[in-house]
Amino acid sequence: MPGPTAYTVVGAGAIGGTLALHLAQAGHEVLVVDADAEHVLAVRSGGLTVRAPHRPDRVARVDAVTPAQLARRGPLGKVVLAVKSQATAAAADLIAPLLADDGYVLSVQNGLNGHTIAARVGVHRTLVAFVNFAADVIAPGVIGAGGPGALVVGELDGSPSARVDALVADLAAWGPARSSTNVEGYLWSKLGYATMLVASALADAPMAELVDRHRAVVHRAVRDVLAVAAAEGVTLEPFDAFEPAAYTGGDEARADRATDALVAWLHTLDKKRSGIWRDIAVRRRPTEVPAQFGPVLERAGAHGVELAVLPELVAAIARLEAGDVAMGERLLHELAAPARAPQRGSASNPANPPMVNVPSA
Repeated sequence: MPGPTAYTVVGAGAIGGTLALHLAQAGHEVLVVDADAEHVLAVRSGGLTVRAPHRPDRVARVDAVTPAQLARRGPLGKVVLAVKSQATAAAADLIAPLLADDGYVLSVQNGLNGHTIAARVGVHRTLVAFVNFAADVIAPGVIGAGGPGALVVGELDGSPSARVDALVADLAAWGPARSSTNVEGYLWSKLGYATMLVASALADAPMAELVDRHRAVVHRAVRDVLAVAAAEGVTLEPFDAFEPAAYTGGDEARADRATDALVAWLHTLDKKRSGIWRDIAVRRRPTEVPAQFGPVLERAGAHGVELAVLPELVAAIARLEAGDVAMGERLLHELAAPARAPQRGSASNPANPPMVNVPSA
């Protein structure tokens, strides 16, 4: 039986495809796995391409298979898992029996998927990462680079480790990857930031403009997530242009200043609309919003945290996916209705939710 593939990237879309290309160009052996047979065929025949405005295409020749073909490629060593949140369990079930004894799975996904993976491969073989660079699949075999961002890697249990350091060194082929003992804090912060992107997917306009125009909704949505993070005892981490501390404590002027900075940063990105918008409007497929925010809603209920807008924001995306409503800013105006009562979890919540622990930048 052949030895482990150096890197197996499961989910060769925007994030997985970008990392796969850079790893391959740095000389690592890379196998990509994707459920889109047309995408796999294009990678096999023409290589994996990352396209950025005003720069030459970057192309890497990598092997590519569908999930059904992966069983013939084990054992797997270093696995980078980049599937949508809703596909996590199925992908981990596929990987688990193929994983080498000293192999591991690195989640580079949105949301809180680490424990779902660990339940199938073991905590000792689960790593997590926070990823915030922008990209989209724009054609089979072609990834459109949308802008720079952060990449932070760590063990699921937060302990420092030599394998994380080695992985970060390899991921430096992409850019400024680094390690952290608090990736959970980054993932919760991104969930707060991601509510802004979810809100922007309700209408067909650049996300920077929509976030700027609909601050009443996005600020309430961010605060919903941060209140749950506080109840969980999470220490949030700032990243890129997002400063979570600005949205805690009820200082609206401070929140507005933070959103000013965030909107300015969003305007600098080549990617103008969110991947959620693209899933609905272009690819006509389910988004990962329900799977991404389901754990947040469940934990809000468990802690009795009142949520002002997040449940209805997630429900609005579901209505768009089902075709029950059309995109439009009226959906954001509806969510901003002042008469909307907060939804309460399973236990009473203090009038002022606890402050979230946020280290200084």
